[in-house]
Amino acid sequence: MCHLQLKDYDACVKESTAAMDLKPDYLKAIMRRAQAWEKLDKLEEALGGKLKDLGNSVLGHFGMSIDNFKAVKDPNTGSYSISYQS
Repeated sequence: MCHLQLKDYDACVKESTAAMDLKPDYLKAIMRRAQAWEKLDKLEEALGGKLKDLGNSVLGHFGMSIDNFKAVKDPNTGSYSISYQS
């Protein structure tokens, strides 16, 4: 968490990935890496890997997957608009 609080996002990604190598289902590392990737403006990576698998495992019960959604960043606010695509 320290790297994330210090805004050292590259180090946060590196350390979180190392933690996940030791324990692949370590949720804190998954979330911190996703937060760091978002700050680095790498939304695809934030949604990739284990986080994508987690989302697909939940959405699969409803016949959907992460691939059914598209995220578009608003250049004015930096927030994302997420829309469903069938």
